[in-house]
Amino acid sequence: MIQRERLIEEFMELVRVDSETGDEAAISEVLKAKFGAFGLTVEEDEAAQATGHGANNLFVTLPASEGVFGPTIFFTSHMDTVRPGKGIQPRLDGDGYLRSDGTTILGSDDKAGLAAMLEALRVLKETGARHGEVQFVITVGEESGLAGARALDRSKLRAEFGYALDSNGEIGGIATSAPGQAKIRIEVTGRSAHAGVNPEDGISAIQVASKAIARMPLGRIDHETTANIGRFEGGGATNVVCDSALLLAEARSADRAKLERQIEAMRQAAESAAAEFGAAAKLEATHLYPSYKHSDDSPVVQAAAEAIRAIGLQPRTFPSGGGSDANIFNGFGVPTVNLAIGYEHIHTTKEQLKADDLVRTAELVKAIIERAASR
Repeated sequence: MIQRERLIEEFMELVRVDSETGDEAAISEVLKAKFGAFGLTVEEDEAAQATGHGANNLFVTLPASEGVFGPTIFFTSHMDTVRPGKGIQPRLDGDGYLRSDGTTILGSDDKAGLAAMLEALRVLKETGARHGEVQFVITVGEESGLAGARALDRSKLRAEFGYALDSNGEIGGIATSAPGQAKIRIEVTGRSAHAGVNPEDGISAIQVASKAIARMPLGRIDHETTANIGRFEGGGATNVVCDSALLLAEARSADRAKLERQIEAMRQAAESAAAEFGAAAKLEATHLYPSYKHSDDSPVVQAAAEAIRAIGLQPRTFPSGGGSDANIFNGFGVPTVNLAIGYEHIHTTKEQLKADDLVRTAELVKAIIERAASR
């Protein structure tokens, strides 16, 4: 009962609204109007003030049908996109894929999730299908390190468990685990000197930082842990021994203890290299979000698996290597998994989405809502 053409048109309407992360004001107003048109109250928190982003997080509640007392569930998608995301011109190509004109991203990450929510809600209203209470939580700043979710007002979230519509992969995939992440900043301080006259009096911060990197365990540490140096800054004129360098890095792990050990290993590498050369090194680590892990027989996973089978697909669980708003909701104590919704090549101008997968995502949202009412 999902109306394909209507859904595709709404998706295209949403992606045409500029909403690069940090500039969410326009898309927020569109979403408030769309959810409000169903007669639902849209609440906001104060995330904009906390994050500096263009809008607040939105909380929309669909009251339960009379006589339905099942669990309250929620769905979440984010309203922001990555860059370049201004002036998106979506199209449906002959091979069944939705794409941009190639000069921008498409924005299916995560407006496919938003469109699927709206279509599922519209069909529920049209058919009068019985359902329990459902919350739709729309966040800002997901593409800016989960900024909106991190600033979310937990008191407005009433759901017992829920689903993020924000993973790549074929429909039917359920990301049952994801790592926590720490951002790492390492400052190395050496001593300047003239590189041609008296270089022996200097201590090159670049050289020390390079030695530190060489001593760090990086890349794939084990099946649960990764680490990466993303930026190396320092120096200026070639005739000056560089006296300061900056490393920006990250570490991720599904196991908090392993994450702490990785951070400590990077700290020791930096400090030992600094000590060897008579320099100084300072490492600061900031935990952005926690890890999560759910077993295949947990209620949140089982409800999704039942709904996936109901729409004629096979459920499959997998571990994610990246973070999403699902990490934050799990950190709030609300069991949440991330559902694959089919988008491909996200964060690039080659981004694409099968129209059939957009339809299946809406079918899946509707199926989860209906099955939650009968649990």
